[in-house]
Amino acid sequence: MTQYCADILWLRGEQDFIGNQYSRKHLLRFDGGLEIPSSSSPHVVPIPMSDASALDPEEAFIASIASCHMLWFLSIAAKNKFCIDRYFDAAIGLMEKNAEGKIAITVVTLRPEIIFSGKYTPNPEQIDKMHHQAHANCFIANSVKTEIRCEPVYIAAIIY
Repeated sequence: MTQYCADILWLRGEQDFIGNQYSRKHLLRFDGGLEIPSSSSPHVVPIPMSDASALDPEEAFIASIASCHMLWFLSIAAKNKFCIDRYFDAAIGLMEKNAEGKIAITVVTLRPEIIFSGKYTPNPEQIDKMHHQAHANCFIANSVKTEIRCEPVYIAAIIY
């Protein structure tokens, strides 16, 4: 068993908390020292009570799914001797009512664009298989009810 930690700090200061006129800005702090300015999403709590430039929980959720998938994909590709030069994903999450009528991120769509290089490059079937393996192994995907779709964007490989 492994335990992961995050510190979340919010301070009221002089804000009108009881009147619901307080900033949702807060700080996420992780064990390696990284601090991320965070806030509620402006789609949920209007500006100025939210900070559009800060990370919101919905974005963090989508990023954690995409990041976990990518890390597994990189590992699987390396084990198969496929060299990756670049991995980019413009992941998107859809927030709507779920089957129970609650607001949730119901679907996350990953759109990875991967540039392979070297002597051995995978064909589309091998790439799809690696994406399926990455999804099956992703700790975050295994932890959520959200549907996760993977729609790879195929681009030409660089062959040396």
